[in-house]
Amino acid sequence: MNNETKILAQNRKARHEYFIEKTYEAGIELKGTEVKSIREGKANLKEAYCLITNGEIFVKGMHISPYKEGNLFNVDPVRDRRLLLNKREIIKISTQVNEKGLALIPISLYTKGRLIKIEIALARGKKLHDKRESIKERDIKRSLDRMKY
Repeated sequence: MNNETKILAQNRKARHEYFIEKTYEAGIELKGTEVKSIREGKANLKEAYCLITNGEIFVKGMHISPYKEGNLFNVDPVRDRRLLLNKREIIKISTQVNEKGLALIPISLYTKGRLIKIEIALARGKKLHDKRESIKERDIKRSLDRMKY
């Protein structure tokens, strides 16, 4: 990401729970008060996941807090939001999800210039022993970094 990007929300647990196979950048269909709320940093991707229905990809479970100045223009905080991708990309993603049994999860929400983008990933779920391995590797890396200083 270049210098005009600012990360607004991340799904940190995703990298612990899944092996990330491939990532995609997508636009997201939002209402005006949702954009203002996201720019204030009031978005949460923790419980979010993506579903493919009728040739479109939707993010479900992404929580965007209502904008405090929005009153009647505010919408449901956890409504389904459509992702904006090429038809070719959607077909490629849906075949990967159906054939290989991969999950489609949102990784981060960020600005790119004036636009708000979402990074989604095709991911394979980790087993318990895989999680233990990644925790062990992270601990070893931390201890080596401590020894350097």
